[in-house]
Amino acid sequence: MNKNDAKYTQFALCREMTDTVDVAKSFDSARTADVAKAIATVGRVMMTGEGSSRIFPAKNARRKALAWGLDLQIATDGSRQAATYDLSRFAAFLASNSGRTQEVVVLAKALQAAGHKHVYGLTANADTVLEASTTSSFVLTCGWEEAVAATKSVAEQAMLYQSIVSHVAGRDMTADLKGLDTKLAEALSVAIPADVVKKAVAAKTIYFAGYNDGVAEELTLKTNEITRKRSDFLEGTYAVHGIEEIMDAGDIVFVVDPIREEVAKFVDVLVSGVGLTVVAIATEPIDGLETIVVPDAGEMNPYVFLAAGWNVLVEIGLALGINLDKAERARKVGNEFTGQ
Repeated sequence: MNKNDAKYTQFALCREMTDTVDVAKSFDSARTADVAKAIATVGRVMMTGEGSSRIFPAKNARRKALAWGLDLQIATDGSRQAATYDLSRFAAFLASNSGRTQEVVVLAKALQAAGHKHVYGLTANADTVLEASTTSSFVLTCGWEEAVAATKSVAEQAMLYQSIVSHVAGRDMTADLKGLDTKLAEALSVAIPADVVKKAVAAKTIYFAGYNDGVAEELTLKTNEITRKRSDFLEGTYAVHGIEEIMDAGDIVFVVDPIREEVAKFVDVLVSGVGLTVVAIATEPIDGLETIVVPDAGEMNPYVFLAAGWNVLVEIGLALGINLDKAERARKVGNEFTGQ
C-alpha cells in the first residue's frame, strides 16, 4: 500500500490505516496510570464490547498479562454474555467507538444501577451515553473513522488496554513503543506478492491462523468487511486438527506469527496434504512457507502483524474492484442504543 498513490489514498480506509502510524507515535501511556492502579487493587477486570472494539484490544491485553505473569485476571466476552456473569468483584472496561452500541450501553447502565464503582468506558466520541453510564471514560485521540471497517481505533484501543497492563506490570511502555511508528509504516507498505493476491482473490475461503491474541481473529473479520469474501479464524493449530477435511485446494491460509514447532505440520497437512496455499506473516522468513516479512517490534509485534494483514486485505479488495469504504450490508454502528 502506497500512501502517496491515489489508487490507495482515494479511500478513507487506507488513509485511516496510515493514520495508525501517528497514533503510535503520539500515544501517551501515562494517561491510564490512575485507572491502572484502581484495576490492580480490584485484581480482575472484564474487558467487553462488540466486534473490533473487543477482539484485538482485549485479547492482546489478556495475552500480555498472562505472558508477563501478572496477578491480574483479565476476562473478555461480548457484552450480552458478560451480562450473565457475576461481575460484582470485577472492574469492567466497556468499549464502543460510537458510545452508542446497545449491548455495551445496556451492560454499563446495569452495572451502574447495581452500584459498581469500577466501570470504565472507551469511545471515539465525547459526551456519549456510554460515557454518562460509567465511572470514568477515555476518548480516543485518533478521531472518528469514515470507513465502515475500523482500523486506527482498534490499534489505539489496544494500546490503551496494553498501557493499563504495562502499568500493573511496572513496565515502561514508552520503551516498548519506541520505533513502532516506523515499523507500522513498513508493514503497511511492504509489497504483497502478486501471486498471493491472485490466489486470495480466487479462493473460496480465506483463513487466518495464529495465536488467540486477537490479531488473526480481527483480520478474519476485516476480510469480510474489506474483501466481502468468506473467512475463518483458526486458533493455534486448529488448522491441522480436523478442519483440513473440508478445506479446498483453492483456499488460502495466512498464518500470523507461526508457532515455529508447528510449521512442519502445517506444510505436511495443508500444503502437501490438501494442496492449498499457506502464507506466513512473520518477522523472518519461514522455511517451507511463502512469507510476508515485517520488522520486529518486540512486545508490539501484534500491531505490526495486524498492519501487514490490513495491507494484504487492501490489495485483495482493490484486485476485486471493491469500494473499500462502504460495505453493502455492514453498518458503522451495528446495533445502536435508542433508549434513555
